[in-house]
Amino acid sequence: MAIPMKTIPGYFNETPGIQVGTKMEGEIRLGENGRYVFDEQGVRFLKQMGVTWVMVGDVPEHNARTYKAVREQLEERGLKIYRLQNIELHNMPAVTLGLPDRDRMIDRYLQYITDLGEAGIHYATYAHMGNGIWRGDIRREVRGGATAGGLDLNAPNRATAFGPFDWPLSHGRVFGEDEIWENYEYFIKKVVPVAEAAGVYIGIHPDDPPVYTMAGVPRCVFGNFEGYKRALEIADSPNIGVCLCVGCWLEGGELMGCTPVEFIHYLAERKKLFKLHVRNVTAPLSAPGGFNETFPDAGYYNLADVISALDEVGFDGCIMNDHLIDMVGGHYTCEAFFTSYLKGLVDAVQTVQHRDRA
Repeated sequence: MAIPMKTIPGYFNETPGIQVGTKMEGEIRLGENGRYVFDEQGVRFLKQMGVTWVMVGDVPEHNARTYKAVREQLEERGLKIYRLQNIELHNMPAVTLGLPDRDRMIDRYLQYITDLGEAGIHYATYAHMGNGIWRGDIRREVRGGATAGGLDLNAPNRATAFGPFDWPLSHGRVFGEDEIWENYEYFIKKVVPVAEAAGVYIGIHPDDPPVYTMAGVPRCVFGNFEGYKRALEIADSPNIGVCLCVGCWLEGGELMGCTPVEFIHYLAERKKLFKLHVRNVTAPLSAPGGFNETFPDAGYYNLADVISALDEVGFDGCIMNDHLIDMVGGHYTCEAFFTSYLKGLVDAVQTVQHRDRA
């Protein structure tokens, strides 16, 4: 059964309501017969978990022809691409900070969006952090001795993604909020007409961590509720919305300006909620010792409230786990636990709430 998805026009669900997807692990390579080769164990694992929508990492070549072939060949296996990543364009410090390479990176990004649309892939996640994701130097223990990333602003920290950035100044100086806003507007005004023409919906991910200036770069645009409101108004496009990372929102705590549930309702009313990363943390960054990522049922927030809010607003797009932790059994153990937890929550919430409405 093909059900047109309301969240991302152009996509079709096999079941109604909230869709639980996840990342597809393993290398994708071009085989000798001209067809793409996927990690067979990874494909079987996804299908055994009952996952249909997948997030695909980098592919051998970034162009419309490759994207289309990978999409079609995964669909033959019963998997659908929600997002196909180009890691070099996911988070571009040159764009956020207005560095000399900015225009070249923007041109590459616009071609990427055009290629996605041509290939029938209608969603892309984008992050606008000037100096990446920050975590502590040591992964700390959580439940049962599992280890996970976290951040304490008073401890040694490092950027763990999108560049080897140093403390206290990642780019040699302190940037002002006004220039960060000007750089965002310069970028998004170029993106909007291309995204609309391509039929691609871009969900902008919160800063990780949000709120705080990190190594001289303010996190003022996608670091709190007011920043998001202003940024979406500047974009002024149905194709520019949000990939809500619940974990990032919880890292900011009360300083975000609203709860995850309140943000979900705000975005849904404006048709700006395109995708969610659903993870939990032990405490806000403002707490003594900062936060640590943890199991979805072991953090300070009840993730069932998130799923309930999504069902209330009729969200039929994709949610997924995020930032897996180190468990006995490795990747597959953690992936199975986190994804199954979300699938169970979705089934329970949708069953109960739909029954109560009947």
